[in-house]
Amino acid sequence: MTLQEIRDVLLTVGPPVFHYFASGQTSNYIVWAEDGEGVSGHGNNKKTTQVISGTIDYFTKDEFDEIVEEIQNKLNSLNIAWRLNSVQTEEDTGYIHYEWAWEMI
Repeated sequence: MTLQEIRDVLLTVGPPVFHYFASGQTSNYIVWAEDGEGVSGHGNNKKTTQVISGTIDYFTKDEFDEIVEEIQNKLNSLNIAWRLNSVQTEEDTGYIHYEWAWEMI
C-alpha cells in the first residue's frame, strides 16, 4: 500500500480531494494527510516494519450524505486499518466534518 493509492481511491469518490489542506471551498470536499508513525515493528536495533498513520477529513453541508458510506467502503477496499474518529458540526462554516484516522504498513 502506498500513499498515492490512498489518494487515488479518494479521487474516485467524487468531491474534490486535497492533500494536507484546502482553502476557499464552498462545496463538499475531502482533505487527507499522513500525520506520522503508528506502532511499528523493531528487532535487532532496526525498524522491521513502519506503520504510517494519517487522517481523512470530509466536509459536507448535506445531512445524511451518502459520500460518508462511500468513503468507508473505499477504506475497506484498501485493506488498511481505520476508524471514524469524530463527527463535528462547524457553526461558522455550516459544514458537517467527518474525520477518519487510518494506519497502513
